Amino acid sequence: MKGGGGGLVYSTEAGRMCPVCRQPVAQCACKKAAAVPQGDGTVRVRLETKGRKGKGVTVVWGVPVDEEGLQKLGKQLKAACGTGGTVKDGQIEVQGDHLTQVMEALRKQGYQVKRSGG
Repeated sequence: MKGGGGGLVYSTEAGRMCPVCRQPVAQCACKKAAAVPQGDGTVRVRLETKGRKGKGVTVVWGVPVDEEGLQKLGKQLKAACGTGGTVKDGQIEVQGDHLTQVMEALRKQGYQVKRSGG
């Protein structure tokens, strides 16, 4: 066995363990420290149609908030546009072409917003 990133991943006393900090997953300190994604401070918005059978989806990424904050922001943006969507992989997807509405809503909340793509 090569030395490296191995560590305790399960304990009969505490259950699943974090391999980095070696604490129970519920008490993991390293997961909480890396919760807010790092970026350049600019929120980017683009319209995506590729791989969606021609349907447009407004995608927002680069928002400097944690997962819970991203869920709340996604809900606000979907309500502002009056449409559905989802939050996954650190991105907010709003169904339809709502670039201007999403960008305006983000600016009102104090984010620096930039349109990405063509």
